Amino acid sequence: MPTGSGTIKKNSYTPVLTPGYRKETAHTNSRMAASSNRIMLGPLVAAIDQGTSSTRFLVFNAKTAELLSHHQVEIKQSFPKEGWVEEDPKEILQSVYECMDRTCEKLTQLNIDISNIKAIGVTNQRETTLVWDKETGEPLYNAIVWLDLRTQSTVERLISKTPGRNKNHLKHKTGLPISTYFSAVKLRWLLDNVDEVAEAVVTHRAMFGTVDSWLIWCLTGGKSGGVHCTDVTNASRTMLFNIHTLDWDPELCKYFDIPMEILPKVRSSSEIYGLMTSGSLTGIPISGCLGDQSAALVGQMCFQDGQAKNTYGTGCFLLRNTGAKPVMSDHGLLTTVAYKLGRDKPACYALEGSVAIAGAVVRWLKDNLGIIQTSTELEKLAASVGTSYGCYFVPAFSGLYAPYWEPSARGIICGLTQFTNRSHLAFAALEAVCFQTREILDAMNQDSGIPLTQLQVDGGMTSNRLLMQLQADILCIPVVKPSMPETTALGAAMAAGAAEGVSVWSLRPEDLSEVTSEKFEPQINPEGKGTYESEFRYARWKKAVQRAMNWETTEPVSIGNGETSIFSSLPLGFYVVGSMCMLIGAKYISGHK
Repeated sequence: MPTGSGTIKKNSYTPVLTPGYRKETAHTNSRMAASSNRIMLGPLVAAIDQGTSSTRFLVFNAKTAELLSHHQVEIKQSFPKEGWVEEDPKEILQSVYECMDRTCEKLTQLNIDISNIKAIGVTNQRETTLVWDKETGEPLYNAIVWLDLRTQSTVERLISKTPGRNKNHLKHKTGLPISTYFSAVKLRWLLDNVDEVAEAVVTHRAMFGTVDSWLIWCLTGGKSGGVHCTDVTNASRTMLFNIHTLDWDPELCKYFDIPMEILPKVRSSSEIYGLMTSGSLTGIPISGCLGDQSAALVGQMCFQDGQAKNTYGTGCFLLRNTGAKPVMSDHGLLTTVAYKLGRDKPACYALEGSVAIAGAVVRWLKDNLGIIQTSTELEKLAASVGTSYGCYFVPAFSGLYAPYWEPSARGIICGLTQFTNRSHLAFAALEAVCFQTREILDAMNQDSGIPLTQLQVDGGMTSNRLLMQLQADILCIPVVKPSMPETTALGAAMAAGAAEGVSVWSLRPEDLSEVTSEKFEPQINPEGKGTYESEFRYARWKKAVQRAMNWETTEPVSIGNGETSIFSSLPLGFYVVGSMCMLIGAKYISGHK
């Protein structure tokens, strides 16, 4: 956070050890690969990490949790209309195969025997919705990504029918507000608007799933006997799942008019679902499945009530373990299933603060505005000025998620002057991520009554050291980042390796390895000028958030030729009507002089 002089102090960190896994660097990786010790590695466990912007395949040593090799492929996103976000299911699947093949090649080059891979875990972008034909194996439409806003009018209609227009009408069963974020409304849109989907449902050929279900079905045989399943963490993000009974809820399915026969079977997060049926890993069990944020919670070893982590990916997701009982939030957070690590193990729950846009703002600045060429350039630009100079950026591209749950919000940049340049905007973008995290952390502290004393972090954006220091300064608590950042994939691998019938990974606390972490300490004095400025800027940020609210409030109105009317935006409609009245009035008055 800027100090009183408007500059950033050089960040510093203290290495700390916490339960987890051992630090690995590229140097030690290559040095150890050349040694004959590789023969004694023992069992390995792999993880498919299918995220919003990329797919990765990673292989870990089950005894030390050391990352041995990985490969990554970017995923294309398409934006067919304003607010729509889609991905190609076949491209997603192909990216998984490519990452598997390349990683196995790298392992072979390192003299590592891939036959030592004993299990595969799957972790995935949650809520993203797919429907496919079980007879042909073909997707019936593109995957509708969790960020997609096309269902806003559906959500507004559903909320208007609830007693008191209450968006939390289903929260007692689902832990979730009625929102464009979750799968049920996306699936409802597909049933209503895609003829192929509706026809496949009528002819009993349709299968619904989130990304995990699609991948597991394809990898275990597809149309030739593929396993149609999901796990409790992914199911809990659909609005069709009862988080108390841990199964699909007939009343919720009836509420959204979703046929239950198209839903996958709900399983635990750690059990053998099926075997790989093709490629160099044929016959290896897929035995772990967790939504990406739950996987990161496991990978960060947050197994105790009260432990929390924040992941900085496309969005930003703060999860706090609440133990064996679901805790309902009074401050805009979600109640979700954290994990269920075995068929006979109890489910654990979490409070979650979800922010739609974090790393996605970097991609927007790069691809849409062109003010940076690479992600690393953003940090250099922001550091060159050390302040946003009064500029505030609210990246509500997909509305606002926690704690507001306001789909009508849209992104704004305010506080601009002639002095403002792209460096200030870069700094404002990083601050926006930190301010959004503070909002959900404040809500979480209010719900729990026990403030967090430090924040464990992971995700791609944590490589930005300026961001991590800003975050510590804005929260006024230390931020702790593991040296091995792939905690999401690690969590999926842990669940897969610990599954009954695999049992090569022990999750007992005494068996967990140690992790080297970086700790970013707040660089401002709690009683000093820096704290005052921090609080002032946070208050201005919240003022900017209010300016972003209620921007788009109705479904676009067609004017008969596929175009939309300006009156689809109420503020613009009032402005135009008012302007016309003033012009007519002025003309009338001038004609009577």
